[in-house]
Amino acid sequence: MRYKVLLIDDEPGALEGMQLWIDWDRLGFDVCGTSGNGADGLNKIRELKPDLVVTDIHMPLLDGLEMIDAWQKEGDRNVMFAIVSGYSEFEYARRAMRHGITHFLLKPVDQEEAEKELEAAYRELCREREKQRITRIAAREETVTLVKKAALNEPLSSDELDVLGRLSAAKEAWNFCLVQCDPPVYARMREIAAAVLRDREAMYLVDIGTHSFGIVYGVTPSKGAENESLQVLEQLSEAYSPYRVFMSAGLEARSLTQLERCLQTAKEAIRYNFYDSGYGRIRKYESVQARSCQYHYDQVRLIDRMTGALNVLDAAGFCEAVASAAESFRQAMVEPETVKNTVIHLMYQMMDHLSELGDERSKRVLDEYHPFLFGLSEAVIHLGDLMDCLLVCGNDAIELLSREQALKSQGIIQEINEYIRAHFREPLTIRKLAELFYLHPVYLGQLLIRKNGIGFNELVHNFRIEEAAVLLKEGRLKNSEIAESVGYANYGQFLKHFEKRMGMSPNEFKAKN
Repeated sequence: MRYKVLLIDDEPGALEGMQLWIDWDRLGFDVCGTSGNGADGLNKIRELKPDLVVTDIHMPLLDGLEMIDAWQKEGDRNVMFAIVSGYSEFEYARRAMRHGITHFLLKPVDQEEAEKELEAAYRELCREREKQRITRIAAREETVTLVKKAALNEPLSSDELDVLGRLSAAKEAWNFCLVQCDPPVYARMREIAAAVLRDREAMYLVDIGTHSFGIVYGVTPSKGAENESLQVLEQLSEAYSPYRVFMSAGLEARSLTQLERCLQTAKEAIRYNFYDSGYGRIRKYESVQARSCQYHYDQVRLIDRMTGALNVLDAAGFCEAVASAAESFRQAMVEPETVKNTVIHLMYQMMDHLSELGDERSKRVLDEYHPFLFGLSEAVIHLGDLMDCLLVCGNDAIELLSREQALKSQGIIQEINEYIRAHFREPLTIRKLAELFYLHPVYLGQLLIRKNGIGFNELVHNFRIEEAAVLLKEGRLKNSEIAESVGYANYGQFLKHFEKRMGMSPNEFKAKN
């Protein structure tokens, strides 16, 4: 800690001697100026604002004690004085003590003795500075307590209302900047705010929630962008941009006693940060007061589309479904909690599927996502990041489930062939079959070709024509009835596939058999 010292003496030699003989730098002082008489010295005190004044007593125009008396009557800040006097000036020293002066340097000034006295003065200045700091902190904490009570609409006594009224007069208007932090970064973000706001005039840090705090700030609208409080908030906004932090400002109020409305409108505004593309931006209530979030939204169709893609392990389809859901949420401006609950529901479905696998890799994925899911309801996250997390989780689940299904498919093909043989008479499609056996349609088609040597459609037609040949040999049904019974709604289609496989028409086949 360093302090400024002003030297006053009407003898130029004495002034020069004090500057040269005393090691002010080592003692923790910087000589900020000198003066040759009390009247000029009084002006220098006003101008230079020293912490310590070392002054002679006998000086023209205004002696040292008269100068001290004048300053103590008009001064707006505490200044420590040290008197330079001789042994014969005891009466002056006694008068000085009445002014609270306890530090004396004897003339002629002895360097060693003077430095001892100045070291004592330095220690006293440090103690006084610390006492003032503690007093300021205590006063500021009392103010913060009152401001918080006003913001939370807690009862205020008449004295407290008077205090808030006097504080309100310092600025034309007041507002509340709400700061919501992702739980892991809350402590760091609050620390940054506390450091920036320390000793700031008309700005107070208020704790209002587990992971939220507020900045109550005064503004002078007539000064516009030059307002210091707004510049500080922009500084914080920039510092917070790399972190998951939402910020909003409510409607301004003329008095601190109206802070509740500022806080409530800030809370309304902050929900819309969910639809931003970045973090740390200050959302103003005025920009959203004409808008409203949808609390009741039918998301069943969106969930079904994503669930359907998951069930058939369609990664591309899942990606499209997630993108479509994000756009739908954004256009409808769905309440963020509703969107979060939808994502939580889907991710828990994925976790249930993965937990059934029971292998080490699926366990690692579960260990990775469970903490995220557990804290998602309280997380500060915008829509883009939330849907990206859902997409990554879905892709991980599809990959693991596909691997597991690939292993199981080696023994499942016989079961699929048996199902086709039992149901070929029905309007069977490969997509329906894929859903029944929890396989992707494309993968199922490739699997059938690889195992049977022919595709799904060819296999179905083979079973149908094989059955038709048996019925034709029996001769009990008409050709059209046989076509319908084996699964053809169109006789022409039956005829085409029969001739292709048997090399003759149904009538020719009956004639030969």
